[in-house]
Amino acid sequence: MVSSWREFWDRDTPIYVSARHKARHYAGLADEIAALVPHPGAVVLDHGCGEALFADRVAEACGRLLLCDASPRRRDALARRFAGSPTIAVLAPEDVATLPAASLDLVVANSLAQYLTDAELAVCLRDWRRALRPGGRLVLADVIPPQLGAVADATALLAFARREGFLAAALLGLARTLLSDYRSLRRRLGLTRYDETAMLARLHEAGFTAERMPRNLGHNQGRMAFTARA
Repeated sequence: MVSSWREFWDRDTPIYVSARHKARHYAGLADEIAALVPHPGAVVLDHGCGEALFADRVAEACGRLLLCDASPRRRDALARRFAGSPTIAVLAPEDVATLPAASLDLVVANSLAQYLTDAELAVCLRDWRRALRPGGRLVLADVIPPQLGAVADATALLAFARREGFLAAALLGLARTLLSDYRSLRRRLGLTRYDETAMLARLHEAGFTAERMPRNLGHNQGRMAFTARA
């Protein structure tokens, strides 16, 4: 039995309903992150990057891209995929604490906060704040508000699937998810949720000047994104 989110994400998961779903998710996210890069020489950390299938698009927009994921399996795959890219490096979460102070221009943490405890998020905020240059930017995205339920997530997925041409696969995939251990793990371990006020308070306590962004990254606009300056 899977005992933690980290263990869950180190396996094949039922989150993506088809290859097209996965590709469209990562392609869109890469384009959104690339648009956040402040200048061509920027050093960017994508913390909780997942499979980062199109990280090369982000790397083209910045000087150096650091991909961080908790899954050893994913890190191995990332290292193989981008072995020929001298500006892309792969990190474990514990490596972030050893990054030089004031060495990053941008940190993006998308769909990460819900899988961390409040104490774990506090550690990440401390490490990101230390590693960001003065005026550097943190984008903390896909934060789940307390009132958002599984039905709203499913509705957002189906709308995305309709736009991107994988609606039939999405309907089948939602049915599979209901029978998967993701559903039981979500019920057993839970997802960490924050309302806007609580997340802004966390960011301010960590030394950031922060505000909610007008749009979330990705397809689910029921979730929230925040921008914070060091």
